[in-house]
Amino acid sequence: MSTAIEALKQDLDLLTDDERQQVSDFIAFLKFRHRRHRLTIDPSQLAALAGEFAAEDRMLAEAGIDDYAAMLVLED
Repeated sequence: MSTAIEALKQDLDLLTDDERQQVSDFIAFLKFRHRRHRLTIDPSQLAALAGEFAAEDRMLAEAGIDDYAAMLVLED
């Protein structure tokens, strides 16, 4: 094992439970950030997805507008 890892283990042994939890949270954050940076979406993919679901989105919005209008009438 490298000396850096051994030194890190010794440092961790000296920390309080709360400090170890903070280190654990930071490691989780680093892992999350690394995964997020690996996921890149091509803008052309987004355009294709938007086009694919545009008709369905429009249909659902139009279907819901009648219910919304009826609720507004009840509120008045």
